[in-house]
Amino acid sequence: MSLFGNRSVPEISAVELKERLDNGEEIFILDVRQPDEYRYCNIGGLLMPLGDLPRRMSDLDPEREIVVVCHSGARSARATQYLQRAGFLNVKNLAGGIDRWAEEIDPTLPRY
Repeated sequence: MSLFGNRSVPEISAVELKERLDNGEEIFILDVRQPDEYRYCNIGGLLMPLGDLPRRMSDLDPEREIVVVCHSGARSARATQYLQRAGFLNVKNLAGGIDRWAEEIDPTLPRY
């Protein structure tokens, strides 16, 4: 399967994700950035770089709600599309990525 496609990508805003997490909803966060980016700042998701996704997809539960995160939302949008095509029905892209999260939710996170 290709990591690229033209399917629409379902998104969730940083504000909505924060509210849902604060309400105790069980949302699995998948971070598709590189390890050095993750070490620099993260919101606690599972690190699985985009290039590793095809071979590590079996580590994910297709029944869980998954929000995919990257720096700005581009890589996570591709990962979201890829997962959708693989049969994951409840997967969303974090709109604006961790950069938007740092801007709107947690200004203490380093931005890059």
